[in-house]
Amino acid sequence: MSELKNDRYLRALLKQPVDATPVWMMRQAGRYLPEYRALRAEAGDFMSLCKNAELACEVTLQPLRRFPLDAAILFSDILTIPDAMGLGLHFETGEGPRFERPIMDMRDVVNLPIPDPEQELGYVMNAVRTIRRELKGEVPLIGFSGSPWTLATYMVEGGSSKTFGKIKKMAFAEPEILHMLLDKLADSVILYLNAQIKAGAQSVMIFDTWGGILTPRDYREFSLGYMDKIVAGLIREYDGRKVPVTLFTKNGGMWLEAMAATGCDALGLDWTIDIADAKARVGDKVALQGNMDPAMLHASPERIRQEVQKILDGFGQGSGHVFNLGHGITPDVDPENAGAFINSVHELSRLYHL
Repeated sequence: MSELKNDRYLRALLKQPVDATPVWMMRQAGRYLPEYRALRAEAGDFMSLCKNAELACEVTLQPLRRFPLDAAILFSDILTIPDAMGLGLHFETGEGPRFERPIMDMRDVVNLPIPDPEQELGYVMNAVRTIRRELKGEVPLIGFSGSPWTLATYMVEGGSSKTFGKIKKMAFAEPEILHMLLDKLADSVILYLNAQIKAGAQSVMIFDTWGGILTPRDYREFSLGYMDKIVAGLIREYDGRKVPVTLFTKNGGMWLEAMAATGCDALGLDWTIDIADAKARVGDKVALQGNMDPAMLHASPERIRQEVQKILDGFGQGSGHVFNLGHGITPDVDPENAGAFINSVHELSRLYHL
């Protein structure tokens, strides 16, 4: 078993005692850091950055040089699987991701290959191995994937969407097509995350960015059911230690009990739910990750500190809390404020772990 100098994050996910609440930030390796913007300019475009193991490693490590974060997260994108399925992913400036060949009908789904993680997605595994080596056991490495529903939204819509008209039309008018697509994606995600674990990821997270656009009934049918399948298919122990699994559905606060019932280890919370309420509902079953509003990072360091205190108070005494933002840090945040946030968590949280 490889030794970790700081395993606070993994311990908190497994509800084991810690000396302070661990903290990391979604999108911590990203555009709010000038050193990231410089490297991205050098790489030429976003996917070139993702597909070069050395550059992906460098971007992953950048925030850890600045801040005493308790985890590193693989620098990649949730759309790697649909890209590897041959849909022609490209990123348009100001437009976000676009697919040249979106999924239109049953034939498109039947023809979709399930990518081999060490072949078509080998660049991701190379990045995981490189990052794990360069971390030298300082902090754990988080691997991740998009959820099948979230990946399907991009694949059917052809990119980002405000109304999700095409995927909802498929869900309600041709559900058999969508279920076949989601099932293929679930199988692909299981292979992908298990390969990340074998390559060195010590914890994995499933990002269900768009589950919150569904009704409660449709959420269970089209999103949660497939995350449930993935959780059941994941390697849960590797290299002599447990591999915790975190599920995060944006705007999913009303479904926490159902999410916890999948057997995952932790739930990510966005900022629209009070952490005290979430803990009262599911706290004995799973750890909780979250959940400060990312926009709070525009406030003064004093105000950020007050917010951290309120969230720590809401969770209360004991382990089982990983401090994070309720979604990703935005590009316009001053890195100094991110530092104030991280330091506040470590400093103020020690009293909750006596």
